[in-house]
Order: sequence, then C-alpha cells, then structure tokens
Amino acid sequence: MRFAPTRIPDVVVVEPDVLGDDRGFFMETWHERAFGEAGIEARFVQDNYTKSSGGVLRGMHYQVQQPQGKLIRVVVGEAFDVAVDLRKTSPTFGQWIGQTLSAANRRSIWIPPGFAHGFFVTAESAEIVYRCTDYYVPEHERTLLWNDYDVAIEWPSFGPGQPVLSTKDTEGDLLKDADVYA
Repeated sequence: MRFAPTRIPDVVVVEPDVLGDDRGFFMETWHERAFGEAGIEARFVQDNYTKSSGGVLRGMHYQVQQPQGKLIRVVVGEAFDVAVDLRKTSPTFGQWIGQTLSAANRRSIWIPPGFAHGFFVTAESAEIVYRCTDYYVPEHERTLLWNDYDVAIEWPSFGPGQPVLSTKDTEGDLLKDADVYA
C-alpha cells in the first residue's frame, strides 16, 4: 500500500497493491499495521454501504459529538469525494480536499475525525463502502451547506437537473454559522 497525504495532510489517499491475473484480482483494503506505520491509528466500529444514482450529491455531513473518522472507497462506479476541515484550531480550517474514487482506480481516502464529508456521483451510479471510527448518532449529525461560498468546493460539472439533493442537504449550515470542532 502507498499512502499519499493531500494538501490537507491529515487526509490521506490510499493506493492499494493489486494482484491480478486472468481470474480477477486481490487487494487489501485495510491493514492495521501498514496504516499505523503511515501514522493512521484507527479502530473501526461500523461499516456502511451506500448506493446512489448519477448526479446525486450527499453531504456535507459530520457529527458534533462522537466525530467519525472514515475510510472510504467506491466499489462500483465513480464519485468525487470531498472532506472539509472543521477543526477550528487547524491551520487548514474551512479548507476542502476532493478526490475521484472509482471501482477502476481502487483508491481509498482516509478522512480523520473533525471533517465534514460528502460526495457527488459522476457515473451512472456508485456504490460506496466506508468504515467509521465511531457510531452514527442522528442527534449529533450536522450538515454543512454543500455550496457554501466561503468554502468554495470545486465540484465537477453538473448535468441538467443536477445535483440531486436531499432536503437535509439543501438546508445545511454555512461555515460561519456551523457547529465546528475546537
């Protein structure tokens, strides 16, 4: 495995070693020792699996209590995955990082606790799996507005009628009004 820090160094892209032949392929998606050697100490308590149609944008979600670190990968299709730093004392507070994840590139992204997370499906559909370091607690969930001008996420181009959003995601908070981490 190769670990490549992004311009927000705590967010890391993981490139797996893929062993393949005419029968298919094999790859490790989590290896505690390798991640630990890369400085990522994580204990996962919950795995999630989501499927979304093309043009769907989900996010930007986070929990103000029991914040979740997430190891995310796309197993079918493609999505543009985004993390926004909500740690008030961080030098990258309010900054975002985006990464295209796909079944073809087999990359994962590690997003530590303290970030809002979301994605936009850039293929006909996408199936995404992610491991979380803490449990989902609905009463602690918050949503940062996906198109906040102060954050200025550069989403891929949207087609007609896109992005497709939930009511929760259209009513997210602006960064200046959001609950953030100390």
